[in-house]
Amino acid sequence: MSSILPSLNSLKAFEALSRHLNYQEAAGELHVTPAAVKQLVKKLEDFLQISLVVRKGRHIGLTEAGKAGLVDLHAAFGLLTSATTKMKNVDQRKSLTISAEPSFALAWLVKRIDLFKRTHPEIDVLIDTSIRIIDLDREPVDIAIRYAAPANKTLLYHRLFDDETLAVCSTSLAEELNSLEDLEKAPLIHFDEQGYEWLGVAYRDMFAWQPWLEIVGAGHVKPNKGLRFNDYNIAIQAAIAGQGVVLGSWPVVRDAIDAGVLVAPFSERVQTGFGYDLAVPVSTVNSPEIMAFVDWITAEAAASR
Repeated sequence: MSSILPSLNSLKAFEALSRHLNYQEAAGELHVTPAAVKQLVKKLEDFLQISLVVRKGRHIGLTEAGKAGLVDLHAAFGLLTSATTKMKNVDQRKSLTISAEPSFALAWLVKRIDLFKRTHPEIDVLIDTSIRIIDLDREPVDIAIRYAAPANKTLLYHRLFDDETLAVCSTSLAEELNSLEDLEKAPLIHFDEQGYEWLGVAYRDMFAWQPWLEIVGAGHVKPNKGLRFNDYNIAIQAAIAGQGVVLGSWPVVRDAIDAGVLVAPFSERVQTGFGYDLAVPVSTVNSPEIMAFVDWITAEAAASR
């Protein structure tokens, strides 16, 4: 049977290309060059004696033949990944890889993860900070914590925190702020929400000063430009350092407010409609390590709301 199958590398290259529809991105995933991906896909086409890829202007697409086996091909590589992981983990120390939204990881998770380790010293934990959308069924990640995780039928979700935004700053700067009108003269910190494009305009409004002011009934206030960051952690650290007022995500800034390094000078808050979600693959619900972490973090989140 194996003699009639094409090479595994050519199938893998085509499967990656079918998801990205971009030679450069497929090559990045496979850690080869775009030319190598093209050569492997061409090798598969020669083996099958049929075209699988078609160019559409500057973009590429798949022929009907190329689309025909995708479901089985995706499933096959998923099973290969699962089988390899199972073989690798036999008789090895238990481990968890958790992909966490960076600001949540720094402000909340890292401070509490030792509590999980005390209860489960047999489980090694790797925290990978990222905002990109990951495929938990294909990538070597067990659990993802994201801000407003996109819907996916293959995942189970647990809402850790509902979010709301509020103005926060250092104690010294708060002394100069008596009303929202004072924001017209106060140094402001702006956050460029790169990487969260899937959330659309509604998300951007929650972390942009002018829309936020309009929502709280102070649309007449015209905030100045101030500092601008595309890393939310740095924006928060700049506020702690007294560089300006920033719109804070409540679950992220709560500990800093409790510690007295940040102050909320105004009572106004905006419910974003989003929140911090924990996601695990449906296929892993019977994993004792994953469920131990899920049980721990959901209980910890409930206790700190």
